[in-house]
Amino acid sequence: MSRFIAIVDDEPDIIELVSFHLRKAGFSVKGFPDGDSLLKSMPVAVPELIVLDLMLPGLDGREICRILRQDDRYARIPIIMLTAKGSEVDKVEGLEVGADDYMTKPFSPRELIARVRAVLRRTAQADSAVLAIGDAVTIDPERFDVQVNGEHVTLTPVEFKILHLLARNPGKVFTRDRILDHLWGNEKAVLDRTVDVHIKNLRDKLGKAGDVIKNVRGVGYKLEP
Repeated sequence: MSRFIAIVDDEPDIIELVSFHLRKAGFSVKGFPDGDSLLKSMPVAVPELIVLDLMLPGLDGREICRILRQDDRYARIPIIMLTAKGSEVDKVEGLEVGADDYMTKPFSPRELIARVRAVLRRTAQADSAVLAIGDAVTIDPERFDVQVNGEHVTLTPVEFKILHLLARNPGKVFTRDRILDHLWGNEKAVLDRTVDVHIKNLRDKLGKAGDVIKNVRGVGYKLEP
């Protein structure tokens, strides 16, 4: 059965172009002209990944992303943000509200397919062993579950992958490039600041328990229980 991808864009030509290439690559696709129509459809058919335009009528991409990330039913769905704005600020803003990746319009359909496959692949990849960080944090890769002091914490796929990487290698320093390679592999085409944004979000969600993620100045990050 083909994997279901949702595309949200108010430009019919973009939906048609992206749908054509995704279907050609073997995916099942449905297009939505705005965020409201996507959200109304979610209880009926939950996509495995969402390609989401930043600039939309009504709810914009940031608001939709925020709504999805706050709903436990949909919080783990990977989101690739499309934006006509190429500035670092706009890209970082998209990541801060929970997007897993971003692309700037105009984009190459071939690159988009590569990004979709990379995001789905890294979402699926995880060692099965349950990990513990001190007495407060447990990580269950098979259930994609993180708990802090017994309370469930909702992470995006990227945040989960970063935490899992650091937890499997306590004390080891990972450069930003190494973390990017772990997340995106050969499809890496993102800013170093991407890692900083995801780490900040991860620390915020873990609360005081997030203090175990240490910044090694000028190098990268490590987990120090």
